[in-house]
Amino acid sequence: MTTWNLKGTNSHLLICNGSSCMKKGGEEITQAIRDEISSQGLNQKIHTTRTRCNGRCKDACVVIAYPQGTWYRVDSPDFGREIVRNLDDEKFIPQVIYQFANGEMTPNPDFPAQTGISKDKS
Repeated sequence: MTTWNLKGTNSHLLICNGSSCMKKGGEEITQAIRDEISSQGLNQKIHTTRTRCNGRCKDACVVIAYPQGTWYRVDSPDFGREIVRNLDDEKFIPQVIYQFANGEMTPNPDFPAQTGISKDKS
């Protein structure tokens, strides 16, 4: 099992590789993101992790950027590459489904995401 030295890392991309996301190009998106990180020389700055399910299957393929707290609906390898190139650009908004702002997760009113199921059982 690999143990990465994360010193110097300032962003972590969680790339959904669950079944719904894989049906929507998850493998190609994962490879494009990782290729872009390498081609931009950002291997020490950006870490990636394949996840099993990010719980937003109807918004597949989902990529989450932390500590930015941004959830993206990624519909192509090219958009995956664009996320890497613009990770530190606060004005970069395309296909954001949720953004951590003012201490809570907030949906993007300008991008139509699935509402989803409430976690509150009451």
